[in-house]
Amino acid sequence: MTDAPGADAATAGSTGTGPQTAAGLRLVPGRAGLRARATAQLTDLGHAAGWRAVRALPEPVARGAFDAAGRWAAARGGRGVRQLRANLRVATGGRLDEAALDELTTRGMRSYARYWQEAFRLPRLSRERIVADTVSSGVEHMERARADGRGVVFALPHSGNWDAAGVWLVDFLDGPFMTVAERLRPESLYRRFLAFRETLGMRVVPLTGGPRPSSAVLREWLDGGGWVCLLVDRDLGAGGVPVEFFGRRATMPGGPALLAARTGAALHPAICRFTDRGWAFEVRPEVPVDGPGRLRDRVPAAMQGVADAFTAGLAERPEDWHVLGRIWDDVPPDPPAGRAPASSPSRTEVESP
Repeated sequence: MTDAPGADAATAGSTGTGPQTAAGLRLVPGRAGLRARATAQLTDLGHAAGWRAVRALPEPVARGAFDAAGRWAAARGGRGVRQLRANLRVATGGRLDEAALDELTTRGMRSYARYWQEAFRLPRLSRERIVADTVSSGVEHMERARADGRGVVFALPHSGNWDAAGVWLVDFLDGPFMTVAERLRPESLYRRFLAFRETLGMRVVPLTGGPRPSSAVLREWLDGGGWVCLLVDRDLGAGGVPVEFFGRRATMPGGPALLAARTGAALHPAICRFTDRGWAFEVRPEVPVDGPGRLRDRVPAAMQGVADAFTAGLAERPEDWHVLGRIWDDVPPDPPAGRAPASSPSRTEVESP
């Protein structure tokens, strides 16, 4: 919910006026800059064409095509797939042999492809169907917060279909929740993702470049008893807090805990998964943020509680964790097939969650 999928592929290019010489003459962008802008425009056009084409396909055809694409991508073994494989080795505690890890990685890419197939088609699915086909657990935590009139901050990993979970949550609340989106380039691509999520009933604020800081908008929303969803298993900035995640050191954004501490909102980890029929949305117990001690100490402690909940929840169905990027500094992508790893976590180095 927080960030638009595919952002890494669309952030090339610059919209500034370019450097100037001492005489004040603007330098004409070189071929690399033109190529970057062309790539960004093609990315936007590709998403637009994908949305139109996949919506037009019968659902069984779309599912089969994307499932085949996921299998193909896994077999091709690109850098993202190899990073996913390395991440899943850690998430499974190093217990799988190479064949089992290959099979899990293939399931992971099929799950990731399923997310994209559903993202393209989600606006065509009725809210009634999504709600009926969603299995929810931990609803009592949400009911308690709503009865108390408290805002809620959901901290989620990139797992399952978080957009489908958002549709379920809008129905549960009988109203919108707020989330944050990374600003993509070109702007038209960002607008497409913004419009997509708003059609699902979400209120979206840009992470950067908005008329007001996103943190201020979120805080105001929570102060009024609103609910917020933030994806936090990837630390995209430089100000994350250190946590132990699947037994290894990582960093996570401290924003969810900080917002909860400053507004009195309840901080709840939540996990999204796929089921054979539809989707699952699990809300974990509240992670306490208030109490004695300095805020600078309570925020990392709370995010450690979030990381612990992710560790337990993701381990139940690790193939639905869509992490094709680096999570741990010391866990690089696996080497291409046929090459020996230069440095990767061994079975004995990886602790069981």
